[in-house]
Amino acid sequence: MTLSIVHTRAGLGLEAPEVLVEVHLANGLPGITLVGLPETAVRESRERVRSALVNAGFDFPLRRITLNLAPADLPKEGGRFDLPIALGLLVASGQIPPEALADSECVGELALDGALRPVAGVLPLALATRRAGRRLIVPRANADEAAMAGELEVLPAEHLLEVVGHLLGQTPIVPHRASRPVMAASGGADLAEVRGQHQARRALEIAASGGHNLLLAGPPGTGKTMLASRLPGILPPLSDEEALEVAAVRSVCGLPLDEDWGRRPFRSPHHTASAVALVGGGSRPRPGEISLAHRGVLFLDELPEFPRQVLEVMREPMESGRIHIARASHERRYPARFQLVAAMNPCPCGYLGDPRRRCHCTAAQIQRYQARLSGPLLDRIDLQVEVPALPPEQLTAQESGEPSEAVRERVLAARRRQWARGALNAQLGSRELEAACGLSGADRAWLAGVLERLSLSARAYHRVLRVALTLADLVGESRPGREHLIEAIGYRQLDRLLKGH
Repeated sequence: MTLSIVHTRAGLGLEAPEVLVEVHLANGLPGITLVGLPETAVRESRERVRSALVNAGFDFPLRRITLNLAPADLPKEGGRFDLPIALGLLVASGQIPPEALADSECVGELALDGALRPVAGVLPLALATRRAGRRLIVPRANADEAAMAGELEVLPAEHLLEVVGHLLGQTPIVPHRASRPVMAASGGADLAEVRGQHQARRALEIAASGGHNLLLAGPPGTGKTMLASRLPGILPPLSDEEALEVAAVRSVCGLPLDEDWGRRPFRSPHHTASAVALVGGGSRPRPGEISLAHRGVLFLDELPEFPRQVLEVMREPMESGRIHIARASHERRYPARFQLVAAMNPCPCGYLGDPRRRCHCTAAQIQRYQARLSGPLLDRIDLQVEVPALPPEQLTAQESGEPSEAVRERVLAARRRQWARGALNAQLGSRELEAACGLSGADRAWLAGVLERLSLSARAYHRVLRVALTLADLVGESRPGREHLIEAIGYRQLDRLLKGH
């Protein structure tokens, strides 16, 4: 046989489209032609495959070889196509029967001696292979990751000879069985360690219950970062499906997958991070911090210190829960259903409104500092809370606050009510939100007057309703009342917080 077809998959972000490696041997001067939109690393596979086959003791066909990676308009990157190309050459030259690869897909980079090296992004590929109903041949170092896909026959190998021996029926490879990583304990930093700050603790519970974004504003050293780090401890653990989503993003980035399995991600980039680092991108687009925080928390400390153009690129992902990165020759889509928690000082020196320290900033400096946060960005933050400096007697008291475990129980109860409606309150569409709130005519008229006096936008109106609905869920009421609306509106008055009352 002079023609062979081997199934494999490309890596396009979290997508793994099928690629057919077609190998044709023809008469003529010996040489290899590789087509199908390969980038540099793929074109270099010709030399790696040649050396691997010769050093492993196989006959390299001295004929005119045409390698086609179909579909031709799909970009091909990396060394993952080495193993499929090598097996395609062996099938086309008659050294492996074609039926041996009929129900298999394979991926792997080849060393010059025929050893198999791991590749990045195997989990999305394994999930796609499982849906296609085929088995998967991978380097042994990728076996545990591929086995996370569940009902998939994973055949691990360390050398090309092992793969060929299995396909010839000489030394069958035992399918790899690996259990899912153990769910990480929900321990960690406890909310009981936070003293005082009752309003901020309340806002943290509301944010966890409804999936709301949260901004903590106050002088330095008042516990803003401490509060934010306690949020993952009161969030429910990830479901198996959500844990796989988080693991798939980490797989594409080449990060370990079993680290904190089942626990909500908590990402805290430095304020010098670029827009590409935050939302993803680059010449070969990769996920950014907002995707690594998918299903978890993105904490931005010193929020106004981030460049304004960096913060503005988050506006669309905060609404849609995904990021679409488009380049001239690349296009990627990554999930970004994250919960934003931000912390900031009210002014450059940090002591505006602090009764114990005098602010030394000029009015112009304060205005420039606060202007780094645009109105549209603040509109997307549901809860905006003041974290004041604690009085000494409260700071030195031995009383401990309510532990995270007790708060988590209330959060879970509130979330169950929201799941019964179909989505968390922060993710409800406007029509579903209006139906769930069911405000009376009197409450609507009262709320319209408040919105007019506070000059709140239409987006802010829906944010108020979402928070009010979460407040009702926390106390087990089916619809928000006037008291819930009043409290929700209180979390929208950032100007009061920043101007020192």
